[in-house]
Amino acid sequence: MRVFYYHPKRKEDSELVNCLNELTEKHPSYGFKKMFHSLRNEGFGWNHKKVYRVYKKLGLNLIRKRRRRLASRERQNLEVPEKYNEVWSMDFMSDALFNSRRFRTLNVIDDYNREAIWIEIGLSIGAKHMTDLLDWIVKERGKPKAIRTDNGPEFTSSIFTNWCHKHRIEIRYIQPGKPVQNALYVFKLN
Repeated sequence: MRVFYYHPKRKEDSELVNCLNELTEKHPSYGFKKMFHSLRNEGFGWNHKKVYRVYKKLGLNLIRKRRRRLASRERQNLEVPEKYNEVWSMDFMSDALFNSRRFRTLNVIDDYNREAIWIEIGLSIGAKHMTDLLDWIVKERGKPKAIRTDNGPEFTSSIFTNWCHKHRIEIRYIQPGKPVQNALYVFKLN
């Protein structure tokens, strides 16, 4: 009795590996489909199954997360304001209720006497809600010369920056990753 076994005629993948590595150096954001079509356009005849097998073997199918780029900010010395409504500090805090539902508070504080001008509590406080609230505070109290904030998405949004520009209010951002700069500490020596 005679038995026949199938022996795969798989060639070495070194040429395909080199081509994929060159493509990833040229175009690091390309996914599998773009790489496969680029290889086809260059005249290589490999089928999509072989290319995908080598693509996965090289670890190119990993999802790459891009970091959000923050503008570099220079450290500014915190000056003690001379009078009311010179500089306000704004920041968000969050906590959870007994049923695990999260809520946020927007704190607006006058740096002159550390008075809490307003504390807004809500499940979701966006930039539009924040600017409407600031409009109401400005009508009641007057506008500040500057507002000190962190680099959160609500404070870097175009809605907030346009609102400050319209009211001629300077925005003083703290350096990214330095939350201590958001607070004003006043030490008086006798």
